[in-house]
Amino acid sequence: MRWYKTRIAAVVWTVLRVWLGLQWIEAGYHKLTGGFDAGGFLKFALANAKGDHPAVQGWYADFLQQFAIPNVHIFNVLIPWGELLVGLGLIVGLATIPALIAGAFMNLNFMLAGTTSTNPILYTAAMILLFVGAGAYIYGLDRYAVPFIKGYFKKGVKINQQQ
Repeated sequence: MRWYKTRIAAVVWTVLRVWLGLQWIEAGYHKLTGGFDAGGFLKFALANAKGDHPAVQGWYADFLQQFAIPNVHIFNVLIPWGELLVGLGLIVGLATIPALIAGAFMNLNFMLAGTTSTNPILYTAAMILLFVGAGAYIYGLDRYAVPFIKGYFKKGVKINQQQ
């Protein structure tokens, strides 16, 4: 067994996972209760795509202008609920890998939009936890859910092979 998948290391990964989950819960909660509107953020990001050394790359500015801004109502729902669900999944350790991927994807998009803030730290924490894989949820609900789901699908494959 690799050192980063041991039970001792799992305590460290659990603390990091729960901390990361709390960051996402806090961000999502504030957006849900504070009347979040991504429109201003998206327009600010688009404005940062100009000049000699733009903070936002041209291709990403095109995405913002052609898709994100015209569909801001979708992002006004997806971002706060996504943050809240990522945080919840990380805290309880359920759907940990998908939650880490979704969180890292959001952080990456926030950084591509020219916002630094805590995004590099949160992104790095997610990457570390993705690297340790199953070690990230030894102390979480995925410890039980993942083997159950794998067993369910293995049984389904055997049934289909017999027919």
